Amino acid sequence: MNATASLSVETVDTPAGSGLEPVADAAPAPSVDMTAVKNRVKRAQGQLGGVLRMLEEARDVSDVVVQLKAVSRALDRAGFAIISADLRRQVAEGETLQPEDLDRLERWFLSLA
Repeated sequence: MNATASLSVETVDTPAGSGLEPVADAAPAPSVDMTAVKNRVKRAQGQLGGVLRMLEEARDVSDVVVQLKAVSRALDRAGFAIISADLRRQVAEGETLQPEDLDRLERWFLSLA
């Protein structure tokens, strides 16, 4: 299972041994509509810009932390949606999920929890 290839999302560096490495020999899969996820990430990007402005304006720490929490939650939800979309794609295509696939999915979910 390769969420990066199947979802047409750019890869990012992950720590070695984290279990989040892309699978090198996976065949590209059909693209999944990621419009909602992209919109969520764009909103989080705007919220993060607001956090930066708050810091520049020396706003109250509690207000800044509340906004950071909102950004973090939005990004986590985007991550869950990406993983869910790939799992749905695999099921729809009749792919058989092996135990190592399920382990990888669990690691991805837990990395966002």
